[in-house]
Amino acid sequence: MREIIVCTFLTLDGVMQAPGASDEDAESGFQHGGWQKPVSDDEVGRAVAGWYEHSDAMLLGRKTYEIFASYWPTADSGNPFTSRMNSMHKYVASRSLTSVEWQNSTLLKGDVVDAVRELKESDGGNINVVGSGDLAQTLMQHGLVDEYRLTIHPVIIGTGKRLFADGAIPTVLEPVSVSTTKGGTIVSVYRPHGEPSYDSY
Repeated sequence: MREIIVCTFLTLDGVMQAPGASDEDAESGFQHGGWQKPVSDDEVGRAVAGWYEHSDAMLLGRKTYEIFASYWPTADSGNPFTSRMNSMHKYVASRSLTSVEWQNSTLLKGDVVDAVRELKESDGGNINVVGSGDLAQTLMQHGLVDEYRLTIHPVIIGTGKRLFADGAIPTVLEPVSVSTTKGGTIVSVYRPHGEPSYDSY
């Protein structure tokens, strides 16, 4: 069975919105776009590259798909990510798009939860959910996320979309690996491990 892996850049206070550019996603008046690069380092880049070694597809929501599709087809060929991003298969979840033009892209039909369940049962490698916060939250609510790969950067933003927003399903996470880069970014991999238990001191 293919696994669904959520790959996300987060601030220390859990914000995932618009890490890459000032105009990436200004929804709800977000004014902190492009927060990641100043608090990133080479170790983060190497770790993120490793996220794709055993995955052969991405699962994207509309906004992230449109951002990627406007950048990667004409990105610098010297960037090691360019070839990988363009060659990977892209599955796109959208209620408004009628077609997807970026190479190796497929628009999912019907209910996204049903479509992702079918993807998990299909042949192939693991599937990375990159960005796509609304989609990731839908998948979490239906128990479809098998692993989280998170970089947690040493910056507090205070506002913006969060991966684990209000209403997230209470879940214990089992650490697979956790390390800290020289710049203070936490590179972590977790797998869902059932419901929390509760006790008192």
